[in-house]
Amino acid sequence: MSDLQAINTAVANLYNTYPFPPDPLSDQLPPGYNWRWSWTAAYNFCTGKKPSRQDIRILDAGCGTGSGTDYLIHLNPEADIVAIDLSEKALEVAQERCHRSGAIANHAKSVEFHHLKLEQATQLPGEFDFINCVGVLHHLPDPIKGIQALASKLAPGGLLHIFVYAELGRWEIALMQKAIALLQGDQRGDYRDGVQVGRQIFAALPENNRILKQEKERWALENHRDEAFADMYVHPQEIDYNIETLFELIDASGLEFVGFSNRNYWELSRLIGNSPELLARSQTLNDRQIYRLIELLDPSLTHYEFFLARQPLPKIDWTDDQMLLSAIAELHPCMQGWPSRSFFDYDYQLVNLSEAEYQFMTACEQQHTNVRQLITDCSVDLNLVRSLWARQLIILSPSEKIPEKS
Repeated sequence: MSDLQAINTAVANLYNTYPFPPDPLSDQLPPGYNWRWSWTAAYNFCTGKKPSRQDIRILDAGCGTGSGTDYLIHLNPEADIVAIDLSEKALEVAQERCHRSGAIANHAKSVEFHHLKLEQATQLPGEFDFINCVGVLHHLPDPIKGIQALASKLAPGGLLHIFVYAELGRWEIALMQKAIALLQGDQRGDYRDGVQVGRQIFAALPENNRILKQEKERWALENHRDEAFADMYVHPQEIDYNIETLFELIDASGLEFVGFSNRNYWELSRLIGNSPELLARSQTLNDRQIYRLIELLDPSLTHYEFFLARQPLPKIDWTDDQMLLSAIAELHPCMQGWPSRSFFDYDYQLVNLSEAEYQFMTACEQQHTNVRQLITDCSVDLNLVRSLWARQLIILSPSEKIPEKS
């Protein structure tokens, strides 16, 4: 058995022992939403507009126990969905989850599950418009081979959503992983023993220990489940990235980097905004250098979550008044607590609307018409419309063929 095969076998054994994520099964549809798993929301985030079609193909690459797959089915009712994973046990749980929740029964299009490694995605027929790959690439023996396999299956104009670990925010986790491995010795690979050793270490460490404090402050709530503890601390294969190594991975895909999905973290002004001189100095840096500076100044980030695309991916910024006036406006599909002037937006952040904003959004919900008609009926201006669009409270779509930015 080659080293690469041995790693894949070890990872499969971990997830056959401790299927992950350990989210409980439910007879109800998945609660709420994750906008990154909604084709409409993700496409709008990446392009500034609503996608022109919903009858797409989605690949959940490394679905685990199917928590994400459940949402993908639920949030994309017109999509054909394929889910793959290297763990047979996790895949069994994924299928049971999606059947029990009613997601499959209520889904008009096809849903398929396949026992495949991520690198074997090339064996699947056809291309996919939307590929979801959360928490998988960093566990592969060769992540570049993995991302290239996914890129080869991405259709033109398609989006690839990726989640991988960041090294700076996982510093204490990496130390604990190495400590457990040392104490396990020849028993490394016995994942139940690894969990036992890890829990004994945490029980023995003094209260002021940095690793223990980090566990209590950030991870203890989820790590009370052995499945989560094992995934974090006794995983046989993990590669943690920094901005420099992350973009080496991205560049190897041959796809375009669209952007990080947690935009607020990547705003340099939140860290040095009170120093005009430092901000001026930062103007000489390119985007990747600015990203690196941000993570160095705020090393709390535990993962990168971002979108890649295969061109052409037309984008609209709606700065042209005539384009905006002719656009069709509708509510963002991921919100909780609407209708109300106070509700949670796509990112579960509390929104407080003005009366004018509330009236405009209400009109968007009730009328399928263009912005020109809406602002006339609501007596508002285009600045209000652009503000709602920028905050992703409404989605805009062209009502006719108009020039777009590539």
